[in-house]
Amino acid sequence: MTSNLDDLQGLGFVLYRSSARPGLDGAAMQDILRTARQRNQLLGLTGCLHHEDGLFFQWLEGPADSLRLVLSSLLNDERHLEFEILDQGALDHRRFQDWRMRFSDRDRASLMDWFARSDSSTVHRSDYAGGVVAFMMGIDI
Repeated sequence: MTSNLDDLQGLGFVLYRSSARPGLDGAAMQDILRTARQRNQLLGLTGCLHHEDGLFFQWLEGPADSLRLVLSSLLNDERHLEFEILDQGALDHRRFQDWRMRFSDRDRASLMDWFARSDSSTVHRSDYAGGVVAFMMGIDI
């Protein structure tokens, strides 16, 4: 896993996908959300976390230094396996400015079903990342 955030200054974002460790239950998910919301408020981060079928998809945005700190923490978090950055870079403005950590899961909306309904049989990496963000932004919470 490589990060392009090293040289980033100002406002940035990172979108990643990871597998949840086996046995992650509702109480552990609530703990993740509580911790993330507190941490994000302290670090000036906003974003969205989607959990479905054992996968995490998370968009984080905010100051570059805060993103680097959280990314390092996530890479060492045993609740995540197979961590992969899908996209990252600079931002002109926040997409989730009102959410310290917006959360969705299959009960609210299914990312997998959303992709299955999409018109593309092969998805390029940049299109995939854009699709995940478009899905997250379109969830009615």
